[in-house]
Amino acid sequence: MLKSLRSYELTGNPELNVSEILFDSRAVAAQEGENVTQLYVAQRGTQTDGHKYIPSAVAQGCRAVVCEELPETLDGRVCYIKVPDSSVALGQLADSFYNHPSRRLKLVGITGTNGKTTTVTLLHRLFMLAGHKAGLLSTIVNRVGEEEIPATHTTPDAVELNRLLSQMVDNQCEYCFMEVSSHALCQHRVSGLRFAGAIFSNITHDHLDFHKTFANYIAAKKSFFDKLPKSAFALTNIDDKNGRVMVQNTKAAIHTYSLRTAADFKGVVMENAFTGLHMRINHHEVFFKLCGKFNAYNMLAIYGAAVLLGIDEELALTKMSMLDGAAGRFQMMRSSEGATAIVDYAHTPDALENVLKTIRDIVGNDAEVITVVGCGGDRDALKRPEMAEIACKLSSKVILTSDNPRTEDPQSILNDMLKGVPAGKSKQVLVIENRREAIKTACMMLTPKGVLLVAGKGHENYQEINHVKHHFDDTEEVKNCLNIQ
Repeated sequence: MLKSLRSYELTGNPELNVSEILFDSRAVAAQEGENVTQLYVAQRGTQTDGHKYIPSAVAQGCRAVVCEELPETLDGRVCYIKVPDSSVALGQLADSFYNHPSRRLKLVGITGTNGKTTTVTLLHRLFMLAGHKAGLLSTIVNRVGEEEIPATHTTPDAVELNRLLSQMVDNQCEYCFMEVSSHALCQHRVSGLRFAGAIFSNITHDHLDFHKTFANYIAAKKSFFDKLPKSAFALTNIDDKNGRVMVQNTKAAIHTYSLRTAADFKGVVMENAFTGLHMRINHHEVFFKLCGKFNAYNMLAIYGAAVLLGIDEELALTKMSMLDGAAGRFQMMRSSEGATAIVDYAHTPDALENVLKTIRDIVGNDAEVITVVGCGGDRDALKRPEMAEIACKLSSKVILTSDNPRTEDPQSILNDMLKGVPAGKSKQVLVIENRREAIKTACMMLTPKGVLLVAGKGHENYQEINHVKHHFDDTEEVKNCLNIQ
């Protein structure tokens, strides 16, 4: 395993058999068998420093420790491995411990602000339909073939990630499609992995509570492409102004997709309706069940990746025409009276604008559009007024409500959103903190020809309040209120 580390200093006996890699000292337990131990990796996190817990891990029986700084007192029974960055080392060690699973299948990652979940979900379905067993690592769910494994993060931690990839290899998966978040890139969760391809969707305002500046956010995304091997492909959306920036230093083979300019994978939207998209992609015409320009970009990315991975063009498009959207992504429902309700994960200004513009493109500027939207607590507060402003400009009526307040006061979040309500628009805005009541009120206001958008939570089936997750599902609430079976 130590051979996987690019740089390290060793203190103590390295002749130990590692049974498990841990980065939480509380999980350490005494091991049976001579020279058998768990390996504790002390990481410097945003909330705490794992180095503080090295004595605790050793006291509980750990005999191998990876750290950036050696403890003041060394235990002679313990092997200490000093490294420049523990988080990078964790990924490299996990990759080695699980016998390099990313090298034994074709791993494709997508990064960007919006579109990641839809793209990887539909790529997984496409390859399964085309007869290739594939894995999926997404915000909504992880899959090994058809087996479902609940997801807790957009990108799992390095140990869990390699464990899942190893499970995919053991189950004869040929491919894996995964979301790669900016947090995961900064925290080196994909360290040690070998990617066969990477996709860039777009980049807009998000996660500045974590990255502090937009430049840092861009740099995090770009680092994914900077580290790709020559054997990989880099597929980028050149309609995004940062699309070419992402790949300017990559060693990978660069390929492009676009709706606006010449590209390797060029798309034209011929018709956009609630029933789907009629598109021309390169020299092919095709109908997709998904709607909206943002989904046109997603479909281009999916098509491009499939072709670059060796799927026949016509087979790819045939299978793509059969695909439904991901859960909570422009998920449509119709009431018996004819009203349309849409649940969408849009929780960034750009995503909300894309969804509302898609609705307006289909129903026109004079149609009734009611939007229910909130913003998450303990997250980027700068986007809150912007979200409210976009909702007001593109909706007939807006109900501002609670999302996942986490440890913040919901009313404080709503006050931030109210700052974005444009002058003269206040009469079209209601503030109902209780999300269930907000959705119920919107459904009561909805006319038979109207459209209701409930934005922000999408597939989530909980509401997080003061560290407690309460069951809450926007889709369930809408169906109950509109009597949709």
